[in-house]
Amino acid sequence: MSRSPRDIAVALTAIVLIALPLFGSDFFVSFVMTRTVMLGLAASTIAFLSAYGGMVSLAQLLMFGIAGFMVGNAVGEAGSKGMKLGWHPWVAVVFALVVTTAVALLLGALSARTSGIYFLMLTMTYAVIGFYFFGQVTTFSGFGGITGIDPPGLFDGHPTRLYYAAVVLSIVAYVGLRYVSTTPFGMALQGVRDDPVRMSSLGFNVALHRTLAFALAGFVAGVAGVLNIWWNGQIDPTSISIGPTLDLLIIAVIGGIAHLEGAWLGAFVFVMANNYMRNLPFADTIGLTEARFNTVVGLVVLLVMLLSPDGLVGIAVRCRDWMARFRRSDDAAPQPPDAQLATADGGPTGRSAVPSHNTEGSIR
Repeated sequence: MSRSPRDIAVALTAIVLIALPLFGSDFFVSFVMTRTVMLGLAASTIAFLSAYGGMVSLAQLLMFGIAGFMVGNAVGEAGSKGMKLGWHPWVAVVFALVVTTAVALLLGALSARTSGIYFLMLTMTYAVIGFYFFGQVTTFSGFGGITGIDPPGLFDGHPTRLYYAAVVLSIVAYVGLRYVSTTPFGMALQGVRDDPVRMSSLGFNVALHRTLAFALAGFVAGVAGVLNIWWNGQIDPTSISIGPTLDLLIIAVIGGIAHLEGAWLGAFVFVMANNYMRNLPFADTIGLTEARFNTVVGLVVLLVMLLSPDGLVGIAVRCRDWMARFRRSDDAAPQPPDAQLATADGGPTGRSAVPSHNTEGSIR
């Protein structure tokens, strides 16, 4: 069975990620790439909702944060902030994902009848409410946040295992979300994206499809949030404030908000710029300092948008299409008389003397 260039590129990327600990430094693997994969997993939910549901959500980092806060409350013990339930880490994971998915289902149901800029504004309101809720309700956190959260024993003291967990879960999420898009539910969701009025007239429950898609995206974002608190060991409301919320949207936009794989590509660019921008030659001379990171990221987003509204993946797709057209035009170019005679005689070029049609119908 033939594979598309997209599938081949994704498979090669997955192989590189799996083999990375064999040749990458400990810092690059356990810090840069682990953070990249986790942010990519969270940003993929924005791409999923936008590409297949037509919903650009600013609430995905809130789901990411809710899962982290629930893990912190569940595993925390005496001396830490929050509810201090002292549960087993794996029980805490189930608890966190159930709560996150339930909240996503509720918020999705509330916003399912809106679309476009109104949906965007409503999800931004969710993000703001979440920030103040966890900041002001000290039962769950407070502005100081929850610290001292250790991962399960399987990952405690083994950052490479946590990296592999993030990679495997990202692969599962990518394959799963693409599979969902091919199911009857996914096809109906894309119909809702394109023409909700017609889909409603055909008997589809538009609001229910949007709600279930939002809940699924919330679950995946919650998985990323669990990985994040295991990796970071702490969480506070500032980490889900409006600034980081916009950062997650920017990650999706840089990679290509209409492409699932663009989420991880955008996260890679974002994290690399955040960590290595100061090390660029002459960076200080031209004013590229860490304090101006957001300005640089803004310029990167502007440049990507000017080149391609579909982000970096869109640029790659355009380059591939341009090369394909170039090859076809080269094949269809007029040949010298000698070459035409050789072709008509079944000569060196090996082409048939009978004109044939290529895939686009042009005679060659």
